[in-house]
Amino acid sequence: MTALPVGIPDKLTLRDIRCRGFRVPLVFTLGTSAAIVRAVPLLLIDLYTEEGMVGHTYLFGYTNSGARAIAEHIEEAVDLVRGNAASPLAQTLFLQRRFALLGVTGTVRMALSAIDMAFWDARAQLAGLPLAHLLGGDLRPLPAYDSRGLGLMAPDALADEAEKMMALGLKALKLRLGHPVLADDMTALDAVRNRVGPDVSIMVDYNQALTPGEALKRGRALDAHDVLWLEEPITHEDYKSCARLTRALTTPVQIGENFNGPEALSRALAAHASDLVMPDVARIGGVTGWMQAVSIAAAAGVEISSHLMPEISAQLLCVSPGAHWLEYVDWANALLEEPMRIVDGMAAASGRPGAGLDWDEARLARLEPL
Repeated sequence: MTALPVGIPDKLTLRDIRCRGFRVPLVFTLGTSAAIVRAVPLLLIDLYTEEGMVGHTYLFGYTNSGARAIAEHIEEAVDLVRGNAASPLAQTLFLQRRFALLGVTGTVRMALSAIDMAFWDARAQLAGLPLAHLLGGDLRPLPAYDSRGLGLMAPDALADEAEKMMALGLKALKLRLGHPVLADDMTALDAVRNRVGPDVSIMVDYNQALTPGEALKRGRALDAHDVLWLEEPITHEDYKSCARLTRALTTPVQIGENFNGPEALSRALAAHASDLVMPDVARIGGVTGWMQAVSIAAAAGVEISSHLMPEISAQLLCVSPGAHWLEYVDWANALLEEPMRIVDGMAAASGRPGAGLDWDEARLARLEPL
């Protein structure tokens, strides 16, 4: 990580944190093999420093109780570090040690990641720089795929929804699969491909729905189609079975949204469990964890994509060797003064100081609180 500009302190002092949860309705209902999602619980975090900067971030809580649990962990963590000047790395290492007996995973990992992300946002704001610039990178347009819809539904409905999604201008879409039989998966894929045409890339995601044997069967069928990657076909931590699939299929295997810290990414790569990786910034350890993880992936020559939270993920992909695809969802549009822009088929990272996460309080007032 690069040094801060002259005159900018390398440590900030946490004074307080405010957490607010909201349910944000989705533009497209998202049906996966695990759940049908019509609204998402988002947790907004404002980190106040003694230096006068306020860092912002948000998290997808997965469930209402998950968001509330993350907020509880954040409040407890703040009590441990309030008033102490620290760098994001030093603070992260301290908090991980203090939460070790509970386990730095799940909602604990996400809570510590949120504090880290908000700290980095405050640091970049203090420097007057976009986060990507603070980390030594340059802002640039990013290839992104539309992940807002295309859940498990009838083929005609899928085709119609794909056509609506294409109006945004992105050149790639993610399709959720995991129908009861293989033939239904292929029918769904054909319906989307026939509607969007050959020039649009399609990723498919099984959300861990298959057994290893069924994943091999369906993966071989997908090899005959033009699919950019096969995402999480089986239980994500079964690296041994993932490695067998990776060797057997020509379609690239993608995993990573459930990596618990950079250590998990390292273990997956050592096992050759996938062709591609896509960490979630909230599960990999925030900005600090992402920068560690991307170094590991770069050393292995593996391309890296993002999972959710496109606003901060765009900043991080701009400093990531082997940056591949940004996953685009519009969930934070209901929260932000300046939502992420799609320009000429690419995602544009914010050029504002920090990650560009400034809340629109008028919009927040119209949302259902958790």
